Amino acid sequence: MFSGLTGWHALIILAVIVLIFGAAKLPGLAKSVGQSMKIFKNEIKTPEQETKPTDGPQLNETSPEVRAQSDSTKSGTKP
Repeated sequence: MFSGLTGWHALIILAVIVLIFGAAKLPGLAKSVGQSMKIFKNEIKTPEQETKPTDGPQLNETSPEVRAQSDSTKSGTKP
């Protein structure tokens, strides 16, 4: 795919990137890409720490069931 890519091509691509993003933003962009790659590599190395799915539906704080339950505990009555 990149077999015909020469040094001049890479230099032109780099110049276009500098023109698009500006020279001031390039260090921040490079740092961001580096941190993202580090996080990605760490996630790939530790697949055994994945969360296992639990039985039953997942309820969050905005679910009607959770909201009704918290409202009943606040008022002291049972549903």
